[in-house]
Amino acid sequence: MLSHDQVWTAIDALAARHGMTVSGLAKAAGLDPTSFNKSKRVADKGRLRWPSTESIAKALRATGASLDEFMGLLSGRSGIGGSRATAGGGRYEIPLLGLARAGVGGFFDDGGFPTGQGWDEIAFPASDADGAYALEVSGDSMLPLYRDGDVIIVQPGAAVRRGDRVVVKTKAGEVMAKILSRQTAKRVELMSLNPHHPDRTVPAEEIDWIARIVWASQ
Repeated sequence: MLSHDQVWTAIDALAARHGMTVSGLAKAAGLDPTSFNKSKRVADKGRLRWPSTESIAKALRATGASLDEFMGLLSGRSGIGGSRATAGGGRYEIPLLGLARAGVGGFFDDGGFPTGQGWDEIAFPASDADGAYALEVSGDSMLPLYRDGDVIIVQPGAAVRRGDRVVVKTKAGEVMAKILSRQTAKRVELMSLNPHHPDRTVPAEEIDWIARIVWASQ
């Protein structure tokens, strides 16, 4: 039986495979641009919302994808936006991008998941990497926790709590790795990893997405 996450992850992967955000895919399919957004997948009181077969059919028609291709995405045989096992077993390939490039448009959808072109891949020794991606640190702004050349693994959709190390993208295109100090409906307070860099308080409406750092190669 297909799960709610499987179906929506397949739609994310379909959009990514064709170089679109989920909003762009919905628009190309002739639907409301927000139809596939993360915020539309759960209704009031936590009720799960599922895409209709009609909307999926329109998305397939808009991308030229076949039903077999979509079924492959449902079973996890995707590229960008999901992990896939390597031939050696026990290691999984996930998308990799330099952190310095992450603020450039076109690399993420509105939920913080990887999309578009320009991603490399890196082997990640974990089977629970679905949706995860890697960012390569450059410079000294994250010392002493992360050094130049370290790779951090980010998992959008993972629960974020006070004290977590996170990657934050603002609507202005700034991408930063910080520690989440406090999050309210009005603002997000972030503590810098490097004591020589100032802490930040960002209005909530200026935040594009926040994703938790779940692993680092050090």
